[in-house]
This record gives sequence, C-alpha cells and structure tokens, in this order.
Amino acid sequence: MIKQFFIHLFVLALLTANSNLAWSGGDAELGQAVAQKWCATCHLVSDSQTTASADVPTFRSIAAKYDDNTDALAAFLADPHPPMPSLSLTWNQIRDLVAYIGSQR
Repeated sequence: MIKQFFIHLFVLALLTANSNLAWSGGDAELGQAVAQKWCATCHLVSDSQTTASADVPTFRSIAAKYDDNTDALAAFLADPHPPMPSLSLTWNQIRDLVAYIGSQR
C-alpha cells in the first residue's frame, strides 16, 4: 500500500513537471497498436471493434472522464489497480496509449 502511494507520487511528479505530457508527447497510432494488443480483450478501443466486455468502460468514455486530467490517466496506467491486470507498460507505451485514448473523444 505504501509502495503504491510512492509510485503514484513519483509518477505524478514526473508528469506534472511537463503539463499534459501524455497528450502532447504520445503517438496515437502507436497507442492504437498498444490498445489493440493489450486492451481490446476487455475494452472497446475503437468504433470498428465488434466485441468487448459489457462491464468495462470504452476508450471513448475513458477519454471523456480524463479530458481535463490526462496526467491522472497516465499515472493510473503506470500502476493499474484490480480488476485491471498489471501490464508493465513502458513510459513511451503509456504516452502513446494516452494519446490514442485522447483521440477517441
């Protein structure tokens, strides 16, 4: 529990050093590939996807939820909580994934 707190604190410190780093620094096309590989099993990640779990948010709804706080989304992806699996994404993958999620607005 304390370890997670410090991880979140560290991630937020890194991200707030450059406001909206995740939106501005990511490549949405690369993020789409990450989403299709790691997220599409549960989440609806694009309009062309035909199946997803009904009880998890779509990327469009996640984009709306984090519209004003992309740093929090990046921090969440850096250290996800159950029921999400631990994906161990790199910083570049997180930035790209957040850029892709933002493109779904």
